[in-house]
Amino acid sequence: MTPAMTILYVENAAASADFYAKLFGIAPTERADTFSLFRLPTGLVLGLWSRAGVEPQAQFTGGGCELAIRAPSAADVDATHERWKALGIPVLQAPVEADFGRTFAVADPDGHRIRVFNPPA
Repeated sequence: MTPAMTILYVENAAASADFYAKLFGIAPTERADTFSLFRLPTGLVLGLWSRAGVEPQAQFTGGGCELAIRAPSAADVDATHERWKALGIPVLQAPVEADFGRTFAVADPDGHRIRVFNPPA
């Protein structure tokens, strides 16, 4: 078996779908009242599911993990940070050099962390 999708539980599925559409620059491939699905060019499939409709009921909120996005270069890390900051996306960590390369982190409306990184050469 192969993992096929990442699902984030969200408070407001429509607001989260709008957020990720802005973040990724693409529309969801599926959109309903309680669920939206993004098929990213990298092959990642990201689902956004309204926490109120999850069975069995989800007992936690965002921030327990990170959605990590690999950038082609350190310059792309910085450019993405500036673009997302201009869109009003909450920045949790400005670009820094970490052990794993150039990186920054933002948060979605539910507190899920999104990290952009470029590993060292």
